[in-house]
Parts: sequence; C-alpha cells; structure tokens
Amino acid sequence: MNNPAYLDRYRRSLLAKQRELLAANGGRLVLGAAGGLPGGADLADQAFAQSEAVVDARLSQDRSSLRRAIEWALVRLNKGNYGICAACGNPISRARLRAVPWTDYCRDCMEQAGS
Repeated sequence: MNNPAYLDRYRRSLLAKQRELLAANGGRLVLGAAGGLPGGADLADQAFAQSEAVVDARLSQDRSSLRRAIEWALVRLNKGNYGICAACGNPISRARLRAVPWTDYCRDCMEQAGS
C-alpha cells in the first residue's frame, strides 16, 4: 500500500467525500423543542414534520460519523499506516478501499464484527 499513486487517489477520494459532506447542510425544517408547527398545523402535518425531524437528526448523526471516519483515514494516510486493518494488521484490499476509502477494517474483520 506504499504506492504513492494509489495513496494520492485515495486522498483525493477522501477529500472529495469530505467536501461533499460539508456541502450537504440544511434544506429541511427542523422542529424546535416544543415540536409544533407555526400556524396551527393539523396533527397529520405535525406528525409528518416530527418524522422528518427524526430523519434529519439521524442523517446529521450519520454524516458526523462519516466525517470523523474520513478525518481519521486522512490521519492514517499522513502517518503512513493507511490501508492496514486496525483489527488484524493485514492489508485492506484495494477493491475495499476503492469502495469504502475511509474504512479501518478489512472485509473479513468487518464481517466478523457484524456477526
């Protein structure tokens, strides 16, 4: 995994995804603590807005986790240990890194963790 061309490709991919996440803010109504909508909206509208707020919160949490994973992958790139599985210490396949460049784990260790 010490090939500079591959490392540069992964770095560009990580930075592009990072920019994409930073640009993906806003666009939906977020309810206040009271959970109501202005103007006396009916219960169906309130329920829809509350569901949308829950989805927004989850997406924001997922984006935050992904941003942290990308930042950590960039740190590993700078330290020289990018592409090494954090669990077993074996190289992570190039195919997996192309698909999920921010991954910490090889496919086998990720599958074991999921079972």
